[in-house]
Amino acid sequence: MPVNDAISLKEILNHPTVKKATDDINAEMFERRAYSPSQCEVFSHPYTILQKSDRYRFEVDRQAEKLLPDIITNKVQLIEGKDSVDDDVARQYGKKRNIGIVFSGGPSPGGHNVIAGLYDAAKKANSDSKIYGFLVGPDGIIENEAVELNDDLVNRYRNLGGFTMIKTGRTKIDSKEKMALSRETCRRLQLDALVVVGGDDSNTNAAFLAQELMADGVQILGVPKTIDGDIQVRDVDGNVLCAMSFGFHTAARAFANAIGNLCTDSSSDIKYWHICKVMGRVASHLALEVALQTHANMTLIGEDLADYTDNVRLEKAQVDGTRDYNAYGMTLRHLSRIICEAIVRRAAVGKNYGVIVIPEGVLEFINEIQVFIIKLNTIIAYYNKTHDMDFHSTFLRLEDKLEYLRRLAQRSRDDTSFRLWNTRDDDLFSDIPSFFQEGLLMERDSHGNFQFSQVETEKVLLGLVKDYLNILKEQGRYKIGIQKDYFRKVMISAGLDPDRYGPVLFKNYGSDAHLLVKSAVISLKTLKQALKEQRLIKAGGKIPAAVEKIFKKSMPNFKNQLHFYGYDGRGNDPTRFDCIYTYNLGLTAFSLIANGATGQMAAIKNLDKDFSRWEPIGIPIAPLMHLEERKGKLALVIEKSIVDVNSVAFRVVQAQREKWLAATPGDDHYRSPGPIRFTGKSEEDRPITLELNAIDCSDC
Repeated sequence: MPVNDAISLKEILNHPTVKKATDDINAEMFERRAYSPSQCEVFSHPYTILQKSDRYRFEVDRQAEKLLPDIITNKVQLIEGKDSVDDDVARQYGKKRNIGIVFSGGPSPGGHNVIAGLYDAAKKANSDSKIYGFLVGPDGIIENEAVELNDDLVNRYRNLGGFTMIKTGRTKIDSKEKMALSRETCRRLQLDALVVVGGDDSNTNAAFLAQELMADGVQILGVPKTIDGDIQVRDVDGNVLCAMSFGFHTAARAFANAIGNLCTDSSSDIKYWHICKVMGRVASHLALEVALQTHANMTLIGEDLADYTDNVRLEKAQVDGTRDYNAYGMTLRHLSRIICEAIVRRAAVGKNYGVIVIPEGVLEFINEIQVFIIKLNTIIAYYNKTHDMDFHSTFLRLEDKLEYLRRLAQRSRDDTSFRLWNTRDDDLFSDIPSFFQEGLLMERDSHGNFQFSQVETEKVLLGLVKDYLNILKEQGRYKIGIQKDYFRKVMISAGLDPDRYGPVLFKNYGSDAHLLVKSAVISLKTLKQALKEQRLIKAGGKIPAAVEKIFKKSMPNFKNQLHFYGYDGRGNDPTRFDCIYTYNLGLTAFSLIANGATGQMAAIKNLDKDFSRWEPIGIPIAPLMHLEERKGKLALVIEKSIVDVNSVAFRVVQAQREKWLAATPGDDHYRSPGPIRFTGKSEEDRPITLELNAIDCSDC
């Protein structure tokens, strides 16, 4: 219906229905802002105190002991609620404070609730306390760019995703100059404490800040943030102190919802393989959780591939009386064969479609890729040093670089003492798609490191998969199974005897529900030849239309769609689990500050158990640090946690692989997790990974 010309645009825009429909705030956001997360029992008391625990032990790195002497002896701090305390403790707890908070690194759902928890606790203890949010990450500390938080600003972002309130950045406070500027900022704002919300690098930074600013009386606390889930803290005895960093559950559920939709689409349209890459460069926690959430047909777990042993190669070497070190660890070629086998098996039962989940960093777990990187780094550095020339300027084209490598391989054949690049290296490298060869030979960063993040993982694997599927197709081993009843119906409708044509067409006629065309029949020409040999058509005769129809249906056409899930998940509004988790992390951070702690990471113990058993604690950061190569040199860092292939969660996925592949007649076993539901009671109360790993196997 046309709009009445007499109604002005201003009147239209001011109409209540239009204003409601175009408002920035929707009903879900109103509900999120109004939601009050549950608080751990200890925070129901007016005061909290800290109890040092000697139960938890750590292996202390000598370099950490040397560089962080004032915080290296920190203990795990248990938080205990109190209804009353001594006057001195009460005065200390409730004194006016200036507290800073900063986001560091990529966004992670729930960060705003860390601020809300810290803000609420600080204001409850003393309404005159000030909370400063440093803008755009650590740069805000260095440049003294901060905003004082107030009720209106904090309430606007409660339970919402992103780090929009104060933004974030990736700058590190890793030099004397930056440290001096940071100290000056703390002095100007008269900060009593600073809370650093970030990943392993950011919490490492927090430890050094704690050491440097201790003499200034500034307390530094860390909060574990990363959607990758690779900050997990255990002591030397295996006691879990932090089971998962915040934001992981939300990101995994966001990815799982989208991938679950692809499972539905795939089984509806039945013609696409969806290749889904999910974030997780160093660890495969997100891929594991997505597998449990969606039951995708195939999920690669990098840590599992790293443990792979090729028993066939080992047996051959044993017979030959040699040692084959290449039998340990997955190769790209073998991994592509495993994927192809899954595709071929599903096609054989009529399912030429499916969903594969791969972690972003899967190639980092491929032994030969790591070997290539090490060798190529050495070759490039050796060339630059020996010839006093730049390798990449000398060999501008990929063909030139490959020719140089071939000459090195030839040298290894002529000189057995030269082992840097041999014939096998050259052969394996030749199997890699050209764009990946170019990636491995790209210029290193300013520290001489390979820029792995620039490699398109899914395209590397897919190129090898397509090549091998074409080989299998030419060999007649990649076929789509034809339902027996469908074959009979088509033949009878055309007036043809299925029992005459069936044995000629199919290698398993009469035995299986899905019939497979014989391996030798790979084209209309070979089909015609087979029919002529059995005198089902005469010389020069045509293939019956019904037979040709069946044959064409048996010939697979591998179609795929590539998807990457990362930024969409980390920007999602948090699940109820992450809302509660992060709010309590904020409360924990203030409790540590109010009781004089520094160099500690706010954490929740028993996160994998029912909420009633959650225990807020402070974990000492310095004892978690060890020497690791970063940017071409050894540096103290917090070790990233990878998937434990002996964990219950991984073993469950491993046991379900064949079932979820569903390379059998009948339905798939896809699970639809649905969208993140902040309302209602159907939302799970924690990640499935944590739920499974909390199982006490002594009761199994």
